Amino acid sequence: MTNPFYDPFRILTRVYQGGAHLKIALAEEPIEELHRARTVKTVYGVLERDGYFSLCIRTFAEKPPKAPVRILLKIALYYLIDLQKPRYMVTDTAVDLLKKLGKGGMAGFVNAFLRTFDEGKVALPAGDTGLSTESNYPLFAVKALRESYGARVRDIVMARSSGVSVRFVRGMEKYMEREHIDTPFENVKIFKNFARDEGFDAGDYTFQSVGSVAVASAVEPCETLLDACAAPGGKSVLLAGKCGQVTACELHAHRVSLIESYVRRMGAGNVSVLQKDSAVFDPAWEEAFDGVLCDVPCSGLGTLAENPDLALHKKEEDIPALNALQLAILENCARYVKKGGNLYYATCSLLPAENDGVVGAFLKEHEEFAAAPVCSPLEHEETAFGVQFLPDRAFGAGFFLARLRR
Repeated sequence: MTNPFYDPFRILTRVYQGGAHLKIALAEEPIEELHRARTVKTVYGVLERDGYFSLCIRTFAEKPPKAPVRILLKIALYYLIDLQKPRYMVTDTAVDLLKKLGKGGMAGFVNAFLRTFDEGKVALPAGDTGLSTESNYPLFAVKALRESYGARVRDIVMARSSGVSVRFVRGMEKYMEREHIDTPFENVKIFKNFARDEGFDAGDYTFQSVGSVAVASAVEPCETLLDACAAPGGKSVLLAGKCGQVTACELHAHRVSLIESYVRRMGAGNVSVLQKDSAVFDPAWEEAFDGVLCDVPCSGLGTLAENPDLALHKKEEDIPALNALQLAILENCARYVKKGGNLYYATCSLLPAENDGVVGAFLKEHEEFAAAPVCSPLEHEETAFGVQFLPDRAFGAGFFLARLRR
């Protein structure tokens, strides 16, 4: 058996130093199968607590350690604090891995750090800075959410994922003996653990977030629908069940392939997949669709419960460029909507600047569109132009949807 810190160390090194997305790193890196669940739990746990573990290291290290040692210390702190493993075991395991990695010269530092570490002496900063450190939400996002939701901001940013969301097409009954949570959507259940089996390849079920299902369920049935930013394809496939023809577009070729694979596996014969830039006008599509869904690129801050690594790269100064792209896609795709049709704008963000801010800017320049009600059985908050789903009441998911009628 390998050192239990080894696989998490390799995965987290790719995320912290290589900028890899966590889910991609987990899929691509060889992991000891016998302990895969332990590795996955560890890497998610470290990233969810990254801000706090960084504070612990700053508190007890006289000098900032180099990246490899810093990563190893975060894994050790997760074992020590969250998993409550014996200090001697955590220390010995960390030192052993350092030696195997050829970094034995740092063994003394790591040994001393872990043997003297005392969580009781780690003081969280006051106010929103402390909440940002504790929750691992970027400080600018915490401040924006406090402006909108006041004291509820703690519940929102501390919410965690409820588990693995599975949407069933058929054969759901054989899985119902497993521990699960019901959602407001009849065929969507959330499991603590759900290992993929032959039913996945047969298209009996798929892994689809509650947020994705909620957005698709709020789209009205129509004859022709454009899913303008469609990867990985879950909403396109679900919408194919209530729309006559779905056109799914993506900018990048590898993401187009993801949609095509999804469509084939789920047997959605009325979905056409195209590689296309949804911010660039195509005259052939002018007023060609009854409905257009723009699930635009966004900060993704509503999905931190599922993607804790996103917090490593989000900066407040990045938001204006995102807003410009979001508005460009919305304005272009508005030209594809027939009179009397619906234009849907969705993000997986909690930030008003990406949600009502973009929709409001669009409506100001496009009097031919007006905000229309959005209906959803999933608990939500009404905003000026749409509905906001928040992680503390939506199974850990945060997202926004507006419906604009032409």
